[in-house]
Amino acid sequence: MLDLGGGTGGMAVPLAQAGHEVIVVDPSPDALASLRRRVDEAGVSDNLRSTQGDADDLRTILKARVDLVTVHGTLEVIDDPQRALRRISEVVVPGGHLSVVTAQRLAAVLARALAGQFDQARAALESEDGRYGRTDPLPRRFDKAEVEGMVTHAGFTVVDSHGVRLFSDLVPSVYLESDSERGALVALEQAVATHPEFGILGQIGSALHVVARRHN
Repeated sequence: MLDLGGGTGGMAVPLAQAGHEVIVVDPSPDALASLRRRVDEAGVSDNLRSTQGDADDLRTILKARVDLVTVHGTLEVIDDPQRALRRISEVVVPGGHLSVVTAQRLAAVLARALAGQFDQARAALESEDGRYGRTDPLPRRFDKAEVEGMVTHAGFTVVDSHGVRLFSDLVPSVYLESDSERGALVALEQAVATHPEFGILGQIGSALHVVARRHN
């Protein structure tokens, strides 16, 4: 599998520890240096390799097509998300899968409103890129239909799409100081995920998770 924009290996290293063969491609040399240290510490160098690059480099980097590509927290920060998804499609085997996690617009609207920043909330709602102003740390946020459309246009069929982290990014840290409190929050997130009205609630999750299958 390929982890595009995998950075320091927060997801790649555990997957390698579980026995999966993982390739991390990331443009940041600093992130890759941290990743290599983690790989050495975890003893997974046989299962994980990394290289500097971006979506345009994938056909050169990869020796063969892969079964799965994860693109988590990456589409928000790259220059051309649609182009990147097309490049990804070129290196996924027919019937292989794509996993995208990206920031949702409505979550920022809600978070800014709860913080009393009503002008910023409206800006995030109405701006083309989902940003709330010049102080916004993200270059863009997405709506669900937009992400699904880009994924489909790149040659994939969406098989699942739902919001994640509905409450985790909204609950003040003062309420999450103990293991029991953090565990209760995780349990709530899991309960909401199985609720019949989750489709509505998922639209306010801080991130959107889309799983898609490449056309045969």
